[in-house]
Amino acid sequence: MRVAIIGGGTIARLFLEHIGRGDLGDATVAAIVGRNDQSRGKPLAMEFGVAFVTSLADLLTHKPDVVVEAAAHAAVHDYCGALLDLGIVVIVLSGGALCDDALRARLEASANKSGALLYVPSGGIGGLDALKAACIAGVDAVEIAITKPPAAWEGIPYVERMHIDLAGLRGPTTLFDGPAREGVPHFPANVNIAAVLSLAGIGFDRTWLKVVADPALVYNTHVITIRGKTGKISIKLENVPAPENPKTAWLACYSALAALRQLTSRTQYGT
Repeated sequence: MRVAIIGGGTIARLFLEHIGRGDLGDATVAAIVGRNDQSRGKPLAMEFGVAFVTSLADLLTHKPDVVVEAAAHAAVHDYCGALLDLGIVVIVLSGGALCDDALRARLEASANKSGALLYVPSGGIGGLDALKAACIAGVDAVEIAITKPPAAWEGIPYVERMHIDLAGLRGPTTLFDGPAREGVPHFPANVNIAAVLSLAGIGFDRTWLKVVADPALVYNTHVITIRGKTGKISIKLENVPAPENPKTAWLACYSALAALRQLTSRTQYGT
């Protein structure tokens, strides 16, 4: 299996290290895709001795079987539809991009027409198997509270417009409380899990999102509550932040690797 990775951050390095050690069977990294020649993916590709490209055309010359999007919402727009049209499996980690109904419909139509898999992993949360099962019976409400240390919310234009002194916070401060449809676009690199929860469950308009900065926290903490005909489900996850990126949970990085491993297996455990 030839794997290409869009992005040159923590997740790309994780893939290169684990694939290089043979942890994912006979998978190989075909190429790293960057925005331009100044992308941090270029030195990463040089370090591991793999190709570095900056366009779809150049990527296709390396004949990937699977492409992992680990960059940003823009990469989902720029690459994923064309890849699915060509029958190439796409693993999307920037699930928040799929809050755009037109884009999601385009990708789903491409996947259905070509037969290629569009795979959005669970990321930094769990319980999506239970949620999907509960939805068949009927779910009335889905809520997720995402609470992270203040540093995780720095550099976000929406938060900057609130004029909150993140470094000076003394207690939990709510940054957003409302429908996922409205909240997800405000935090493009931080709440992709809310998008995945919405996609697996009752949609962006009915999934409730609360975003909190808490200076007392060490872990990125997610609390999910699901209520429906099958009962009430409560899930709490306390995730270690990725070493190089406090906005992302370490679990979310490994979720991407687990997604790739699942593609190579003819056995599945869980829904």
